[in-house]
Amino acid sequence: MRQNRKLIRAVVLLVTAGAFFVASPTPHASAGTLLFADEFNGAAGSGIDGSRWAYDIGGSGWGNGQLEYDTDSTANAAMDGEGNLVFTALADSGGNACWYGPCQYTSARLTTWGRLAVQTGVLETRMRIPCGQGLWPAFWALGTDLQAVGWPASGEIDIMENLGSEPYTVHGSLHGPGYAGVGSRMGSFSIGSPLCWDFHTYTAVWTTGDVSFFLDGFAYARITAAQADPWAFNKPFFLVLDLAVGGSWPGSPDAGTVFPARLRVDYVRVFSL
Repeated sequence: MRQNRKLIRAVVLLVTAGAFFVASPTPHASAGTLLFADEFNGAAGSGIDGSRWAYDIGGSGWGNGQLEYDTDSTANAAMDGEGNLVFTALADSGGNACWYGPCQYTSARLTTWGRLAVQTGVLETRMRIPCGQGLWPAFWALGTDLQAVGWPASGEIDIMENLGSEPYTVHGSLHGPGYAGVGSRMGSFSIGSPLCWDFHTYTAVWTTGDVSFFLDGFAYARITAAQADPWAFNKPFFLVLDLAVGGSWPGSPDAGTVFPARLRVDYVRVFSL
């Protein structure tokens, strides 16, 4: 697998009093047993494996004011026949209504709800993200008690997020009761070339007392239970993979944002520790 090692600069901010973590070129912990994998080796144009993934469908904004309508169409998520799952965000309403009126975009959002739940482990993806104002690719996880306790009590682990307007920077974060949204515990890491130029590997190593975040095997942040109290991460979580358009954090696309916009995912793997 190709990995970009041009790690020229790192900026890491933990949104917690007095915490500062400097990036380290230390590879993540050796992975244990493979618990889940999707290598996305289907035929070109084929859809997702329903035994591994389900669709979240709709244009509610998902609590973030997102502008896309997420569909179950292969126009928005399909294999490319070259070992990748491709999310395609289109500047097209698809005839759908969103929370703000007629939808301006369609895309896709996949979850392992009802298929995979994991409690601690190594969560990893290799992907090539799109660039462009208002684009928001992410690989993340939510507590399986989401429907019972709501967010942020459910907890959220953002293994990787990127704002299209910040092409050099990846964010890894934790959300929980008392530290959600702008108060999340977050680490950010910037490299010397846009992440959208190539595939990169994004990893979270999750133990009973901390979560560490990695880009291409380089550790850039570690958030402990003491820094994220109360700790909402000693329970099962399911995975989410999506390409959002717009929202309260990235803002809306502008005239320079190119559609179709594509997120290419080489694999998703989960290992025990």
